[in-house]
Amino acid sequence: MTRLLCAAALIFCVVSGPLKSQDPKTTATEDYLFAWAGDADQKGNDFLAVIDADPSSASYGKLVTTLATDQKTIQVHHTEYTMPASGMLFANDHGAGRTFIFDVRDPLHPKIANSFTDMGGYMHPHSYLRLPDGNVLATFQHAHHAGSDMVMGATGGLVEINDEGKVIRSASSADPAFADALLMPYSLVVLPELDRIVSTNSSMHLNEIFSGVTYQVWRLSDLKLLKTEYFDVGENRYAQISPEEPRLGPDGSIFVQTLGCGIERITGINTDQPTSHLVYSFPGNWCGVPTIVGHYLIQSVPDLHGLVVLDIANAAKPVEVSRLKLTDTYSPHWTAWGSKTQRLVVTSSGSPVDHRLFLLKLDQATGVITVDDAFRDTDGKPGFNFGDREWPQGWKGTGAPHGAVFTR
Repeated sequence: MTRLLCAAALIFCVVSGPLKSQDPKTTATEDYLFAWAGDADQKGNDFLAVIDADPSSASYGKLVTTLATDQKTIQVHHTEYTMPASGMLFANDHGAGRTFIFDVRDPLHPKIANSFTDMGGYMHPHSYLRLPDGNVLATFQHAHHAGSDMVMGATGGLVEINDEGKVIRSASSADPAFADALLMPYSLVVLPELDRIVSTNSSMHLNEIFSGVTYQVWRLSDLKLLKTEYFDVGENRYAQISPEEPRLGPDGSIFVQTLGCGIERITGINTDQPTSHLVYSFPGNWCGVPTIVGHYLIQSVPDLHGLVVLDIANAAKPVEVSRLKLTDTYSPHWTAWGSKTQRLVVTSSGSPVDHRLFLLKLDQATGVITVDDAFRDTDGKPGFNFGDREWPQGWKGTGAPHGAVFTR
């Protein structure tokens, strides 16, 4: 009987132990961060870095693996803002006008499922939002000009794409009533319950950076453009410049961050007369991708080398509740929230001295943000270091991260 029990125990250990360790879904580490990066010197290729983001893991903050692409880095840029349910993640090199679709359902073995450039008569995709049916609605900055890819138009469009990279439908941002306006779609927010989409117009080209001052309202069901409107001009005559990232607020209004470091609030989206008001201004300019968690708006502010948290419970009058400086030189840009990890990721805008990614904690009772000191790379410092390292894909150099998104 003793021998039988020992034999049974041995069989159980042999069968259950290795199977568990080989299946990433059953290991202790279940939360990962996908950081989309390129070569800071623009000599190597774009790549996806997978980082352990499970606070309970012994390797928290360490690099798990990378997936290299065949795209030489030009301007590695946006990923989706949150991980889609399908696990098929869109990310682009905006300068190359190319989007990759990554299959990250197995975080330890990510794959390139597809890539594309021009779609539905438009070029240079920028941002991606998921629709209720799981398809992607993407902003494309330019209408395609036959015969010359170097000719950039002042209008672009919205394109619906499925996870296989096929066009479902598309629509132009051109509006005869705004014939002289810059109408290059930058980003968008989808409002299924109102059958609406709100998109912003802002150019990725420096020579046109002061020309983007409009937003557009669309009908989601048929992609019909309903309205083009100007953003409110504040007292400093600057904070409305280059409207970029729209976010749905807890009250149903839309908060839009601008490159001029303003926060515009759009109301009346389901009416014939939507309106915007400049409700807040941050110091400096080049403010980046914001995140809303509950009734807090977290904004990256390069002039402060850190982030500011606004309480937007009173949507018409946001109030600063906290701020965090990361380093004396850090230039924060992208932020994104991980609902499972309850962490905020922030990446740099490409500062030559700070190629580092941080995870932050947010006290959702007070709005106070702090650096997660437990999230440390192999150099022993808080954050993940993209600077001058040997990467698993066989490349040595400094990575420049941009978009970053947590697993669901």
